[in-house]
Amino acid sequence: MRVAVAGTCGLALMIAREIHDTTSHQLIILSRGQQPHLLSQGYQCQVVDYNDPNSMKHSLMGVDTVISTVTGNAQLRLIEAAVQCRVRRFAPAEFEGRPSLRTQNGLLDRGRGAALALLQHYRNYIQSTIFVCGVFYERFSVNGMMSLKIGVNTGFGNEGDYIADVRNMTATAPAWDSAQNISYLCLTSAYDVSKFVVRALDMPSWPEEMSMCGERMSVDALINLIQQCRGRQFYNVDWQNTANLEYQMTMAQMGGDNLRQPKLAALIETSQGHYDLATPAYLNSAFPDVQPIGFRDWFTNNWASVP
Repeated sequence: MRVAVAGTCGLALMIAREIHDTTSHQLIILSRGQQPHLLSQGYQCQVVDYNDPNSMKHSLMGVDTVISTVTGNAQLRLIEAAVQCRVRRFAPAEFEGRPSLRTQNGLLDRGRGAALALLQHYRNYIQSTIFVCGVFYERFSVNGMMSLKIGVNTGFGNEGDYIADVRNMTATAPAWDSAQNISYLCLTSAYDVSKFVVRALDMPSWPEEMSMCGERMSVDALINLIQQCRGRQFYNVDWQNTANLEYQMTMAQMGGDNLRQPKLAALIETSQGHYDLATPAYLNSAFPDVQPIGFRDWFTNNWASVP
């Protein structure tokens, strides 16, 4: 099977490496520019111009499945080209909570809704699935997940941007929804996401959504777990519910604070349980031999070098 991974972000390269190392599928990485370091490692790379339909058609010749990590107009054009080239399956750049629950679309959508609508339009011509994994562990990574080339365009990919500023031991905890129900979230490491995605390549057909989960916990439990792993208490935890966060969003919008808005949007989504999934998740059940790393082990290892 010929599989194209579109993009060269951290997640794309994890998926590509998993395909390359553990399957017999023919892999091609689609990139906007030359990738000599990937070529030197034995990867097949194709430079693609997302503004040129002929360039994309050439890149997709003989491809069975596309896994996309590109967003915006580039992804829309990639979908159009995939349909024209009779690609069988397309996984759009999602890898988060369930899109149907996403409410902060103006700040968090990044053109993904349009991609899903286009795939729905072409549903009789191309199969698609949404890989749902909740929140990446890497959001809590040393130096932030942007240091791993993940979530570069999200607006909250730096260290300390989401829930916990571990280095300074402060936190904003979206612990309850507007009705004061406890907020839960599912978290998964990007590495385990890549493993589940690659295992899904061998499924004969794809459902509309495939979920995976490394660990499910309440926001309160997450705060406590980080404290246990660091061996110290947070200096300050700002406990919040949806209504308070929405008020802060209104203030940020009125004040033109564009940097704060995407961070608040992610906290609002969390407080509303939009990164929560039913467990056991679909792919966890389908592939029980894939044992995701727990958050405690991942976090302890990730922060081991920081006193």
